[in-house]
Amino acid sequence: MEVVELKTKEAMLHVFDLIRELYPDMTLEDYSEQLELMIPHNYTMLSVNDGNKNIGLAGLWIGNKLWCGKYLELDHIVVSKKWRSKGVGTLMINYAKSLAKTKGCSSIGLDSFTHNHDSHRFFYREGFIAKGFHFVYELNSLD
Repeated sequence: MEVVELKTKEAMLHVFDLIRELYPDMTLEDYSEQLELMIPHNYTMLSVNDGNKNIGLAGLWIGNKLWCGKYLELDHIVVSKKWRSKGVGTLMINYAKSLAKTKGCSSIGLDSFTHNHDSHRFFYREGFIAKGFHFVYELNSLD
């Protein structure tokens, strides 16, 4: 297994099948349009490959916030179902930790849905702590 940084839209389009495991209703057109909006804002991806097969990925942002300074944020982390519990996630997290240090970041952050208890256990095992809540106000709700 190897971790590869994906920095171009063309490279990111090749991992669409794995994105669909996380977002089954997303179309290739929607994904392509989102990438167009995200890439100019320091968005890249980490891809874990076994030979020529993509088996894990994570979106990656580097930014700055007043409360923490320069940080690396992991986004939509997904490991192909048949590859879970085989070290793919740990490989990505370790790569991200090394990358964050290289880039001069003070922390790594990520969001995890409240109902995703398996991911919570994994992130705790990898040394992450829950430091707050991520609140969302949905502007497109049907209320």
